[in-house]
Amino acid sequence: MFPLPSAQQLRYLIALSELRHFGRAAAVCAVTQSTLSAGIMTLERQLDAPLLDRTVGKKVVFTPLGHEIALKARQALAALEAVPQLAAAARTPLTGPLRLGVIPTVGPFLIPRMVRILREHFPRLLLSLTEDTTEHLLEKLSLGQLDMLVLAMPCLCEGTETHPLWQDPFYVIMPTNHPFGALESVPVERLAEYNMVMMEDGHCLREQTLAICRQSPSRSGSEGESEPTFTAMSLHSMAEMVELGLGIAIMPALAIDEGVLKNRAVLARPLAGGGTCRTIGLAWRPRSPRAADFTTLANTLRTLAPQPN
Repeated sequence: MFPLPSAQQLRYLIALSELRHFGRAAAVCAVTQSTLSAGIMTLERQLDAPLLDRTVGKKVVFTPLGHEIALKARQALAALEAVPQLAAAARTPLTGPLRLGVIPTVGPFLIPRMVRILREHFPRLLLSLTEDTTEHLLEKLSLGQLDMLVLAMPCLCEGTETHPLWQDPFYVIMPTNHPFGALESVPVERLAEYNMVMMEDGHCLREQTLAICRQSPSRSGSEGESEPTFTAMSLHSMAEMVELGLGIAIMPALAIDEGVLKNRAVLARPLAGGGTCRTIGLAWRPRSPRAADFTTLANTLRTLAPQPN
């Protein structure tokens, strides 16, 4: 009988195949780089097959067989992790650990209300929260380090099951003396007239803003013309940059409703045109044994949607 790989070896292999970097893969697995490297080499000896092409220097290149085994390892680990999850879900639904990831342009404005409602409805749910960019959260979800994500769509969410909750309209924010302040709403075509403050690379709101800006005739033909003069790490710093007159910005209603512009000399006007909202939604791994629980959670979280005026 062939020796079976351990779950830890599978995690090492999956992390390395996802990140293509020994140091980052080791950090994700919470081990040293030498431990992860030794684990991969032990797995190769057990299988009597080369998984990595070590003739290409320091680059992480999988052999064709190594690539195929990494795909099988992901399926095998997901099936293995599903065993205790199925048993726990069958015993008592919506209890035990839930590792939830939230993006930074949603987390600060939704987490307080979300935590309160989950504690109220599911007191035996042990919630842990991770705030990170969409790309990093999706990596952690695929590696089994998170169970469910709160995202803003559209996003590159391939390989997940998504469940939309509600739409979050976009507004244009500007200094109080800005010409747009005289408008009831700002057409997307006019965004090209002024510098834009945007989120830094890696935030989905940046990509959504760029997509909206491409609708402006003077920007649609050149990616370079869509580059912002200033970039922000958070919506709070974005509001501060706008208040200083460094540009205008696109901000979701969720943040505005939760007071991100409070006590600032900044105006907000609705954005008029195509693609002028995002969708707050949930994502989890396909065929998750906890899908029924996640759907129940989605129905509960949907009650946090803003009520129409």
